[in-house]
Amino acid sequence: MRFTVTGATGFVGNNLVRALLDGGHEVRVTTRPSSDLRALDGLDVEQLHGDLTDPEFVSTLPRDVDGVFHCAAMIWIGRTKVDLSRRVNVEPTCNLAEACRVEGVRMIHVSSVDALASARNKRAQCDESNLLPRKPDCAYTVSKRESEACVMRAVDRGLNATVVNPSFMVGPYDWAPSSGKMMLSLAGRFVPFTPGGGVSVADVRDVASGIIAAYERGRVGERYILAGHNVTYLHLWRLMAKVTGSPRPWLAMGSRVARLVGIGGDAWRWLSSRESLINSAALRMGQLYHYYDSGKAMAELNYATRPLLSALEDSWRWLRQQQPVAAV
Repeated sequence: MRFTVTGATGFVGNNLVRALLDGGHEVRVTTRPSSDLRALDGLDVEQLHGDLTDPEFVSTLPRDVDGVFHCAAMIWIGRTKVDLSRRVNVEPTCNLAEACRVEGVRMIHVSSVDALASARNKRAQCDESNLLPRKPDCAYTVSKRESEACVMRAVDRGLNATVVNPSFMVGPYDWAPSSGKMMLSLAGRFVPFTPGGGVSVADVRDVASGIIAAYERGRVGERYILAGHNVTYLHLWRLMAKVTGSPRPWLAMGSRVARLVGIGGDAWRWLSSRESLINSAALRMGQLYHYYDSGKAMAELNYATRPLLSALEDSWRWLRQQQPVAAV
């Protein structure tokens, strides 16, 4: 079969492309002048050079293929860049959904669990029906919710589409890096405090397999959570410290401290006119329990996740093989 994949140089998109090629499929990928093409080295793919913010370019992506996997997205956890996120995440998704509808081509929209609610506490977890209360409004959560809404509206008009909601992912081929940045920030350093909440951690290779299964067996108009092991950030960072050979963090940050740190980050934004990664939205997200139930995907897509420690070890092994990490 022949597929178009957007976001193929990103974390989930690159692993998806490799899984599709391993399955014997033909793959076309979208690239921009700013794309890190190392991610495509040695891969037998056709490159489509263009900008997803260009509706005319997007309209060509479903032509002469059996399906489109839309993985491209800008990630910014902050109060700023909402308009930019809408332009980069929402508008291209709406245009691609309409193009797929017109061409009669199946679309898999790779969303995020950040379009869903978070768990009430560390003993609870959410499924696909839990949309409220919404996570804090920031560039990423707003754009992911609105992108999903575009796809669902197109489904109502006849689009053959399924939505998948991956959780936090670790694993190889993290070129940016994405989650690998967290491991690198811990490597060889003592980081005493972690965010106070928790997260569902999946191996990106398992998520890629789940995305392909969603194309093959996912029901039209449904969403499927592709999550993993629900753990606190403290537990996750201690595992990362173990894998990287770094000192273990002491304890999780309390909500009051997190709030003060977030206010400090926002103050820096006002002083410097530039929002840093440390801001009130990011700190608030870090205090939530992003715990999810993948039971629906397990039952309908045969989705499965590998052990967390082995996923982290594979992630670190790959990061260590990359030249920029060699000095860590």
